[in-house]
Amino acid sequence: MLMHITSVSVPHPHSLCELGIPTETNPIVSLSQLTYRKCNKIYGEKEPADYVYQVKSGAVRSYKLLRDGRRQIGAFYVSGDIFGLENGSLHRSTAEAVVDTTVRLIRRQNLDVISGSDGALAKHLLRMTTSNLKHAEDHMLLLGRKTSIERVAAFILEMDERLTDAGILALPMSRRDIADYLGLKLETVSRALSHLRKLGILGFIGATHRQIVLLDRQQLAGFDRQN
Repeated sequence: MLMHITSVSVPHPHSLCELGIPTETNPIVSLSQLTYRKCNKIYGEKEPADYVYQVKSGAVRSYKLLRDGRRQIGAFYVSGDIFGLENGSLHRSTAEAVVDTTVRLIRRQNLDVISGSDGALAKHLLRMTTSNLKHAEDHMLLLGRKTSIERVAAFILEMDERLTDAGILALPMSRRDIADYLGLKLETVSRALSHLRKLGILGFIGATHRQIVLLDRQQLAGFDRQN
């Protein structure tokens, strides 16, 4: 079931290799490309997990709403990332566009059918599921055992590996998003970033401070290694 779509393209054949998914046979599959405006929902918690998605441009956040109304972001997905692959038949969280975002999607049923006779694809899907579980475990450790400065340092290092271009880390997400991902208050995230700047570890470009220059990765990594 597809909901909350702002633009639709007619499905047309592609190969799985175009998604960066290894296969033995490289079968031709039907992919759709959809665009979601900023803050529009891609799918909701407990909705049928009928599709697997890949970010073509923009960024996506997945989150759960807690009973008290707070939002806990579990993961961010950026260009090239695949998301929406679930163990069960329903989505465990809500996925939403952080900024105007274009995604490509394939029916999960098609992947299941192909993987039944394609060992390379089956192994890759298993690795993706295992990687998602590892990320969830690492995120739980971050929330439960690290201080605020350690959490912010870990986040910056993670995003640096995934987003940095030409020496500049351009964050699509707001500080509110970062706070909800790290389980911190907005003010705490702002203080931690200001502290790292005063130490000469980070530099900021622009009024929104979403463009970051890492001046001392080694010192930043030292904060992340603390326990």
